[in-house]
Amino acid sequence: MGMKARCQCSKVEFTTPTDKPLALYACHCTECRHQSSAAFGITAVFPYFDLPTSAAGLVGSYTRTTIKGRQMECIFCKSCGARLFHRFHDAMPAPGEQPKPTSSTNVKGGCLEGLDKEMMKSIVHIWTKHAIIDIPEGFEKWDEAPPAANPLDPSR
Repeated sequence: MGMKARCQCSKVEFTTPTDKPLALYACHCTECRHQSSAAFGITAVFPYFDLPTSAAGLVGSYTRTTIKGRQMECIFCKSCGARLFHRFHDAMPAPGEQPKPTSSTNVKGGCLEGLDKEMMKSIVHIWTKHAIIDIPEGFEKWDEAPPAANPLDPSR
């Protein structure tokens, strides 16, 4: 169960809680472009999960403020520097508490070993007002974030 994921050097490995992402986003914002060193970043949304305790000393954390003003915790491998996932502080549980039903862990697409062309057919392009490439016809796209972008949000 779940998708296998790893950093570039394979020192950090984990399994997602579901067999496929709940949603896939190609984000064209300037921050995702800088982070991925590419034309866009791919994010796969999963229900909230933590890394195995064995990975605790292998990862680092970087917190940044998003375009919308939220605090985003970004987790990366200390050895190879690969970004693994990000989460929003306002949706993270306090130590010892259960996550909210709408909390998610947003895995970077390049970490997922099972991501395939079929899954990519449902990708949503977001923050396209910053895009430096053309968005292919037929794909859902948004100038900014789509309304109720979190697939775990019941109001979606």
